[in-house]
Amino acid sequence: MRPRAITEKKEIIEIIQNCQWCHVGMTDLDNKPYVIPLNFGYRDDVIYLHGAQHGKKIDILRQHPEVCINFTCDHMLRYQNEAVACSWSMKYRSILCYGRVEFITLPEEKTAALHLVMSQYTKGEFKFNPPSIREVNVFKVAVERYEGRAYGH
Repeated sequence: MRPRAITEKKEIIEIIQNCQWCHVGMTDLDNKPYVIPLNFGYRDDVIYLHGAQHGKKIDILRQHPEVCINFTCDHMLRYQNEAVACSWSMKYRSILCYGRVEFITLPEEKTAALHLVMSQYTKGEFKFNPPSIREVNVFKVAVERYEGRAYGH
């Protein structure tokens, strides 16, 4: 069995929407790889993320805004022969998204982005307190390129 490329936009969106988190890869201030898991929202080729106003992640993204974001789901361990180690593998579907971080500063835009993040995980309308909006750092990544792979699906 060989991995297959995922190129259909409908399947790309389905995979992203089925994920509970993503992993954001970036280049740290020492030009080393740095990857962290984050909650997210997604709509119309834009990924919305959030975090604290200050810290390592924010320092990195201000200096190196280019990121690669990984979404992976539908994992299932499989084997052809239970006694043969090399016949074991993992089924999966995975999407890589490439783009640049843009920080969102306007309170109305932050609120809209946070609603998208919340809608990834639950239904309903939410209120955001002005101090919370002021203190949270919200950023977005307009996806410039998608790469997808599936194995066993």
